[in-house]
Amino acid sequence: MNILICNVGSTSLKYQLFDMDDGEKVLCAGGAERVGAEKSLFYHRNHLTGDAVNQEAVFPSHREAICAMLEQLLCGCIESLSEISCVGFKVVHAKGVTGVQYLTEEVLRAMADFNSVAPAHNPPYIAAIRQFKNLMPDTPMIGSFETAFHANMPPEAYLYSIPLELSKKHAIRRYGFHGASLEYLSTWTAEKMGRKDLKLVCCHLGGSGSLCAVKDGVSIDTTMGMGLQCGVLQNNRIGDIDPYIIFHLVEECGMELSEVKTMLQSKSGLYGLSGGVSNDLRDIQEAAKNGNEDCQNAIKAYAYGIKKYIGAYAAAMGGLDAIVFGGGIGRKSDTVRAMSLDSLEFLGVNLNAEKNANAEGGDDISVDGSPVRIFVVDTNEEIVVARKAKMLLEQ
Repeated sequence: MNILICNVGSTSLKYQLFDMDDGEKVLCAGGAERVGAEKSLFYHRNHLTGDAVNQEAVFPSHREAICAMLEQLLCGCIESLSEISCVGFKVVHAKGVTGVQYLTEEVLRAMADFNSVAPAHNPPYIAAIRQFKNLMPDTPMIGSFETAFHANMPPEAYLYSIPLELSKKHAIRRYGFHGASLEYLSTWTAEKMGRKDLKLVCCHLGGSGSLCAVKDGVSIDTTMGMGLQCGVLQNNRIGDIDPYIIFHLVEECGMELSEVKTMLQSKSGLYGLSGGVSNDLRDIQEAAKNGNEDCQNAIKAYAYGIKKYIGAYAAAMGGLDAIVFGGGIGRKSDTVRAMSLDSLEFLGVNLNAEKNANAEGGDDISVDGSPVRIFVVDTNEEIVVARKAKMLLEQ
């Protein structure tokens, strides 16, 4: 069974083709960047032959990028598109829909109902899925919703303190995201520690990031909410703020609501706190080393938010067995890990500085014998989605 997994961004497309009957082997992988720009980039690697493509291209829309991908799949990976059992997507959000679903028009409409709370994710996914349907009309399209991992949170964690009739009428609640990554991190840790009765704080930290309290394999709380704008600050999204700041900016400072919305979702977070230096933590860390005080404070604020949630989730679970870092920042930034865990020794968190500085995926970077383990993990969201798609097909 060959399953093609696609990750769609507003200007990007990434993919992997898995042979699920041969040890979940990756047959090929690749992607397109800067879709919609004057010049795009396409890359592809055939894992069977070792052949690779890395070239400039012109992709006015995702349709052209998808066509380039399908062309490469037929160049030594598979002989016919009929060999692809389904195309799987790590979809984000839909009103009244979660779990693993065939992406029917009804489901796509449910996704469109939540475009307002997932504006950077749902519209490009919906458009790309429809392009796939046009190009591969006989191939099932399956979506694994990021909210599914958090579906069993208790009411005290998911309810918002607005009038209850509004929450019920408009499906307003804490949903949570990054489900595929957080599920992978928690499952990997349970296998590593040989236990399922664990109290974990899983940290998916990247351009978009969230933390999750996982108790006995179940998400009981998470930092993101109905939308993806809350929790720890992100690359250019706000994270947690006082909502009355919005009213103040509109009513007293002369800003338009649309202007504030754009600022909150694309000009805030690390970008905003760094004074516009960058939305990339690597650039901000470099500027901080060179004495930029705004960048230094941006990193401190980011790590401080992570630390607060770790402490809160340890309290919510009544203890802590391990902290797990994944995602681009969680995996690669020893600085963020160190600052986030500083002064948490009272919880039994003891970071080995040398291990942290040289961490590779799969490493335990805690002090030997520490009550709380600290892991750095290479998250594999695609295989999680592929496994779920396979299970749905086999049903």
